[in-house]
Amino acid sequence: MRIYLLNTFIILLLLSCSPATRFGAGVDVTFDPRTIGMQIDDTIMQKNLVARLSLSEKKYFINIQVEVLDGRIFLAGKVDEPEEKIKITKLAWETKGVREVKNAITIKGNSNFKSTAKDILITSQLRTALILNKKTKSRNYTLETINKKIYIFGIAMDVEEKKEVMAEANKIYDVEKIIPSIYLASELSRNKL
Repeated sequence: MRIYLLNTFIILLLLSCSPATRFGAGVDVTFDPRTIGMQIDDTIMQKNLVARLSLSEKKYFINIQVEVLDGRIFLAGKVDEPEEKIKITKLAWETKGVREVKNAITIKGNSNFKSTAKDILITSQLRTALILNKKTKSRNYTLETINKKIYIFGIAMDVEEKKEVMAEANKIYDVEKIIPSIYLASELSRNKL
């Protein structure tokens, strides 16, 4: 009975979570070029994967962040073992409707407090730069920095905005690599139908 109540609570909690509260900043509806149907499909995919991850291992609910844009899944967070990363990636690929999986999950032993603090600072600097840059819609991007590598996942309204986001990322001190997954609004698959 306790497990049934716990599972019910987790499912209710999942249904009430929004991507913006789980990941820091999801795509803002006011700037989102996707249709309502596309947004619903992506949200269903995200909730489905988060639920399956949580049922697989409860710690994944807190430790793994999931973002979905146009059937493309972006995973971030930290796990204890390399096998867990493989398991999570496999679960993501098994999600109905998935087109692509980007995995930014790291193994916990590979970072320390100092590197984690630097990663948070890098993410904060880029988020601030995007907010202050009038040519970018900062809410359309999910940012994650892991071991001085910035992962940028989001939708650019046009090529110029994409260039601006990359230019801002290149200005950040102490970044080793920028890994963009920036899609143009015109590239979204369901818009081409």
